[in-house]
Amino acid sequence: MSGKTIAEKILGAHALPSKKDVKPGDFINAKIDLIMSHIGTAKVALDFGKIRPAKSRKVFDPNKIAVIFDHYVPAPSEKWAFAHDVIRKFVKKQGIKNFFDVKAGICHQVLPEKGLVRPGMLVVGGDSHTTTYGALNCASCGLGNTDLFYAYVKGELWFRVPESIKFNINGKLPHNVMSKDIIIKIAGDHTAEVATYKSIEFVGKAMEDLSIASRITMSNFALELGAKFAFGVPDQKVVDWVKQRSSEPFELVKPDADAVYQETYDYEVSDLEPHVSYPHTIDNVKTITEAVADNVTINQAFLGSCTNGRFEDLEIAAKIVEGKKIHEDVRMIVTPASQEVWLQAAKSGVSEILINAGAIICNPNCGACFGAHQGMLASGERCISSSNRNFQGRMGSEGAEVYLASPATVAASAIKGVIADPREF
Repeated sequence: MSGKTIAEKILGAHALPSKKDVKPGDFINAKIDLIMSHIGTAKVALDFGKIRPAKSRKVFDPNKIAVIFDHYVPAPSEKWAFAHDVIRKFVKKQGIKNFFDVKAGICHQVLPEKGLVRPGMLVVGGDSHTTTYGALNCASCGLGNTDLFYAYVKGELWFRVPESIKFNINGKLPHNVMSKDIIIKIAGDHTAEVATYKSIEFVGKAMEDLSIASRITMSNFALELGAKFAFGVPDQKVVDWVKQRSSEPFELVKPDADAVYQETYDYEVSDLEPHVSYPHTIDNVKTITEAVADNVTINQAFLGSCTNGRFEDLEIAAKIVEGKKIHEDVRMIVTPASQEVWLQAAKSGVSEILINAGAIICNPNCGACFGAHQGMLASGERCISSSNRNFQGRMGSEGAEVYLASPATVAASAIKGVIADPREF
């Protein structure tokens, strides 16, 4: 019998009716440790009232559900104010304690901060980028509303055990080159389908050296490669980070030495350039050298999102813009990923540096990333963004263009008014 990958171990441990040995391709039912949902909870709440019999309109376990407002906050229209009202009433009626109203921030930042996701857990969420929690050694994936409703009721869900692939990333990142550049390069090299319904394991010395925040970026963006799960390095850095935020017991899940991987890809990043995803797909990738040669003027620079709205992202941007001014033709919009990040940036002086340079700092939320408000684009405008998607119409008009890059590249570009090389700063 061959060894097991992280995904195989966690799914096997959660299999119903009892733990079992699983292999890629197996179909199982598995118990869920935590369900996360945001605005999709409004649909669940309404369905409970329409579909469930009156005597059974209760969630399976209110302590294993987390609900958060991060899209459309504060409510930008009557439609979303109604949705928020429906959710607040539902949460109160169901006794769901892990409820985070409009002030908290983005789900994929807040849940880790609050210690709700831990190694070895199986977590599902009503958001595609729920793969984020894999950075903390947690098997996590996104759901649509139908599966989300079922999970709310039953506390379990079916899974096909995915094949696993490994990215072995070594070397030392150069000055102002970030983990976002690694994952964008991977997308450019292997396309957005390289990991479709597969479990990714990111390993290697370069991964070990990354902060937890930078690892979170990798697991978050891995969804754009098609990943079902996306695990970071299961090491002491993860243990220490989680223990600072949770007193609940947990154990790291590590792959066996003889675990079987469908593919292994090797990267050496010591000479890696910053990379940029051009419109309108994440795998339409160019190096920063190529992008600078293209002389791409921008109208907006967005720093934020569940991919790159953490304190270290704001901090590196502040170091680049300090003592300088945002280009007169550029709007730089900064949206911290959580209230905790917002406060840390304020107390450290990072916010003051960004504001003095000419940036706008918004309340913690998803905001401009998905074209809700706080930074929508007009036809013909271009935005360089630290977020994770650049589909046509993603941030407003279908006539706009979105370029994806690291926080360092976003900040450098905001200063110069064109896509710029952050290594010059």
